[in-house]
Amino acid sequence: MLCNSFLRSVSLRVGNIVRYTQVQQFSSFRGGSNATHCLTYLWNRKFARTKKMMVDTGATAKGSMNDILPEKDDDGGYASGGWKSEDGRLSCGYSSFRGKRASMEDFFDIKASKIDGQAVCLFGIFDGHGGSRAAEFLKEHLFENLMKHPEFIANTKLAISDTYQHTDRDFLESEKDTFRDDGSTASTAVLVGNHLYVANVGDSRTIISKAGKAIALSEDHKPNRSDERKRIENAGGVVMWAGTWRVGGVLAMSRAFGNRMLKQFVVAEPEIQEQEVDQDLELLVLASDGLWDVVANEDAVSIAQTEEEPEAAARKLTETAFTRGSCDNITCIVVKFHHEKVDPEETQQPEPESNPLPEPEHEAEETQQDTKAEPEESLENSITEPEECQKISGVEPEETQESR
Repeated sequence: MLCNSFLRSVSLRVGNIVRYTQVQQFSSFRGGSNATHCLTYLWNRKFARTKKMMVDTGATAKGSMNDILPEKDDDGGYASGGWKSEDGRLSCGYSSFRGKRASMEDFFDIKASKIDGQAVCLFGIFDGHGGSRAAEFLKEHLFENLMKHPEFIANTKLAISDTYQHTDRDFLESEKDTFRDDGSTASTAVLVGNHLYVANVGDSRTIISKAGKAIALSEDHKPNRSDERKRIENAGGVVMWAGTWRVGGVLAMSRAFGNRMLKQFVVAEPEIQEQEVDQDLELLVLASDGLWDVVANEDAVSIAQTEEEPEAAARKLTETAFTRGSCDNITCIVVKFHHEKVDPEETQQPEPESNPLPEPEHEAEETQQDTKAEPEESLENSITEPEECQKISGVEPEETQESR
């Protein structure tokens, strides 16, 4: 008994030393290549990169839904993956990393569906604070509720606004008998056909790259925003400085899901922007503030464009944020649009050669035998050459008009 107890004690101490050594090794990395080596170690060892995706085809109110999820990671440390639409016009990648935080409070969701004949894709980042329950609740219910909204296709903006606030009430109701009071941001992008709707609550952010230029489609909800401060004070609240500007000296954002004690001032009403998907729209980046705290919008677009695959782009953004010193959970989704581009030179019709002017009658009679075959040959060349150019270019006149 004594021997067994001693051995167990030694084993426990050795285990603790190993874990302590790993933590010390992790915490000793600071920036540059060391941080990259740290991420590589985590991805290849304990937080191995996820490639498997679980597709849940469940019935919704109006159609089938594909739920694109990473394989469950019990440690909550790291997950990444990618997805591509059936028509090949859309691909996305995600990357989520716990970073330097002791717990993981970021969640994300990606869904694809076909509703009333319309192709629908939904992307969301949910950054929890004070706990992870609110963010997890949004992942489980927000998009599901949205696609069941009766006006989802007909009036998408109204459906998004209603669903955000309805889901917030549902969460508060589910937590009424608990002592928790956590909350969450939500930054979502909803693609219905060729219309993109970006809705935001909190300080997660969504940007796009259009013709190479970074454009923010959401504005962070911070208490020191003049319009937000005015709204809070009109509702009887106060904005105070406590390391940063905070609602009631507590919360560093002015809108959020949950946060029951501050609900009168911290609303879940989203700000929504609409964007038409055209040839200039190249990519979309959604991320929690763990990325935006250290990566500017322009940098995010530049980094994402260096990678062909969106999953690699999402991983690179996560790694960049970590190496730049982000102390928060870091989660991002990169969506790339693959437009069918036609070369303008191919669509340009070759001009047919002009027919030679007929010779005067008296000259034609004198040279009729010598030049009898020549006009027929010239006429044949002037007709057939444009058709041959069209076959080489592979573009018919009707196809050219359609492609424009």
